[in-house]
Amino acid sequence: MKFGLRHIRYFIAVAEELHFRRAAERLGVAQPALSRAIQYLERELAVVLFDRTNRSVQITRAGEAFLKGCRGIVNSIEHAVDNTKRAYLGQVGSLRIGYTDMAIAGPLPSLLKAFQDQQPDIVLQPHHGVTVTQIEKLDDDELDIGFVTGPISHSGYAQWPIASESFVCVLYESHPLAGRTSVRLEELAQEDFVHGSSKDWQQFYSYLIPLCRRAGFVPRIVQEAFNTAGILGLVACGMGVTILSDSVRKSVMPGLVIIPLEDVTEQLQTVVVWKADAVEGPKELFVHYLKTGVERLEM
Repeated sequence: MKFGLRHIRYFIAVAEELHFRRAAERLGVAQPALSRAIQYLERELAVVLFDRTNRSVQITRAGEAFLKGCRGIVNSIEHAVDNTKRAYLGQVGSLRIGYTDMAIAGPLPSLLKAFQDQQPDIVLQPHHGVTVTQIEKLDDDELDIGFVTGPISHSGYAQWPIASESFVCVLYESHPLAGRTSVRLEELAQEDFVHGSSKDWQQFYSYLIPLCRRAGFVPRIVQEAFNTAGILGLVACGMGVTILSDSVRKSVMPGLVIIPLEDVTEQLQTVVVWKADAVEGPKELFVHYLKTGVERLEM
């Protein structure tokens, strides 16, 4: 059969108007051309689509069946065209997003939810990882966006600040300092520390070690854990103390006490990082959203 979308649109117009002149006016074509198109369609289908008299046009049972199918075809084509345009604009697709413990405990959930509400056809695929692992995966194109501890000094990358938060001390509840409303960092000089490994947590250590050195000591780390939950668990067991960011308050477990550090004014930064030369599609929309639709969150 040799007919196309033009014939289908002509047929739908006649079927809805049941009047050739009005259908021709609606389509902006000459009535004889419309009549010839319908006749051609009937010959190709080998059926009668309309019963015509001088006074009326009535659609046949075959025409009703064809109309239902034609409307489905037009809707499918319009949907395909819309999806094509939206894919071109980056409104359809997926985003692989890395996040640290600090990011997921801070602004990330509400930020991603707000973006998802704006762009429901972009599938978000979160992946947990420490900063160094996320940078490696960004390098290897295994992630599109990373929420990491910043700032980042990495050639070819762009970044945007998302949140900043104070440092706090986490103690087990029977610790001699646990009843204090605040402590000075120098008071922890003789304590055993629990933290993440220096390899995996190297970005956090770039804050921690200088802070401690300015207070006159290097932290004696006696136990290591992979993530924040593990660190807190070891502290709760009395293995030592730790210094983390204030977002830890949202996930603190029984047996722990969180105390502000009165002599530390520095704040830990969470930034979003991405390859600067690969910003298109959903990533471009997300970066635009970060820069224009999200105020920096101070925690």
